Amino acid sequence: MTNAAPVDDIPIGGDSIRLGQFLKFAGVLDSGGDVKEAIIDGYVTVNGDVDRRRGRQLQLGDIVEFEGHRVRVCP
Repeated sequence: MTNAAPVDDIPIGGDSIRLGQFLKFAGVLDSGGDVKEAIIDGYVTVNGDVDRRRGRQLQLGDIVEFEGHRVRVCP
């Protein structure tokens, strides 16, 4: 079993948010350009699976990971 990074809960104040927006909102990446590049290049996972769609709708409880940062979508 590997030691996974701790998960930070990020409240979004709603039921869903787009992947690209969430990465910026959570402070994982700073700019829209960085977000676009990281997602397109396959460096971002959602619930353990690579997702290359910036517009993917995340739901409460989804866990997003990028370069060791793990963040969970919370209400």
